[in-house]
Amino acid sequence: MKLLIHDLNEEEWLTIADQYEDYEIIADEGTIRPCIGCFSCWNRTPGKCVIKDGYENMGCLIHHAEEVKVISRYTYGGFSSFVKNVFDRCLGYVLPHFELVNGESHHMKRYDETKPITFVFYGDELSEEDRQQAIRYVNAVCTNMRAEVKDVIFEEKKQRKAYRDNAPEMSGKVALLNASMRSFDGNSAALLELLKTKIQREVEIVKLSEYLNEINRLVKYLEDYETIVLGMPLYVDGLPSQLIRLLEEFERFYMAKSKKIYVLANMGLYESGQLINQFAQIQNWCRQMNFAYMGSVGIGAGEMVGVLLRVNSGIVKTLLSRITKAIEKLAIAIDHNEKIDDVFTGVNLVPRFLYMAIANSGWKRMAKANGLEEKDLYTRF
Repeated sequence: MKLLIHDLNEEEWLTIADQYEDYEIIADEGTIRPCIGCFSCWNRTPGKCVIKDGYENMGCLIHHAEEVKVISRYTYGGFSSFVKNVFDRCLGYVLPHFELVNGESHHMKRYDETKPITFVFYGDELSEEDRQQAIRYVNAVCTNMRAEVKDVIFEEKKQRKAYRDNAPEMSGKVALLNASMRSFDGNSAALLELLKTKIQREVEIVKLSEYLNEINRLVKYLEDYETIVLGMPLYVDGLPSQLIRLLEEFERFYMAKSKKIYVLANMGLYESGQLINQFAQIQNWCRQMNFAYMGSVGIGAGEMVGVLLRVNSGIVKTLLSRITKAIEKLAIAIDHNEKIDDVFTGVNLVPRFLYMAIANSGWKRMAKANGLEEKDLYTRF
């Protein structure tokens, strides 16, 4: 079986469909739902997603495919929202456990294979910088998926572009946008709450999850905010698919006031430097929108940070000291409309080997709590 994942519309697809008659086709049927970060594909139904929308077996499909090909509109340095959504839902293709790969923490393989993937990006007047960024991104994706890049192909295709000449009309208000889909208050929510306590200006936390079926309404709602802080987890080495959807809607419809954009991101892997592609995607979007990219704070070991933030007393304050300092720096910049250099940080006094050991033992405990044996986590399909 060969597998094709694409985001082409019906007219575009019909021009090439005869080339893929022997492929399993994954396309946008309008039913796909975003990954909610529940980790059930690791610790409840290992290898399979619990969201039943027709895209729950993506990891299994990739495993059984002898060839995988991806066609995506070049979007801010990576995939379009639909293609990224498919990859976000592939989490069960790997295991939750960590190991070192080329000096970085990554997830272990579920399957004894290194799947080759061909990527095709299409776009309008893609520069050499655009191409190199896309190559860096898919290499990072394949490193984390324990796959390999077979080829990266670029195709020129005219895209509709909106003319923007955004004259600043500042309200002074700050929106902290929580782009996580977790139904409970996860790590992104905890970090934004901490940031909110440090900002002196008028500030509101907005949940993207409450606008999933009304993205245009959220674009309209955010018109009045001078500053937006994008709070998010790292999903498959880039922006969560639901946030890309919002950014795409801004690109299509937003023609009003200029804005200042900051980022507060976290990730489960230890090295916060792996957030670099995510930050680059926001910078690309800001250039597209004629918005001001004001800087980012990236936090590694996010799952531990989320737990510690809910305690934040005694020795925990010491463990969080670098993170707290970075968030205070971000708050001061927001209050004074100042740019900051991107900050990469994480927990203090917790070395990588200890974090990985704690995380790996945690998956065993969660399996037991869900009525599974540790061996069940390694299920293959």
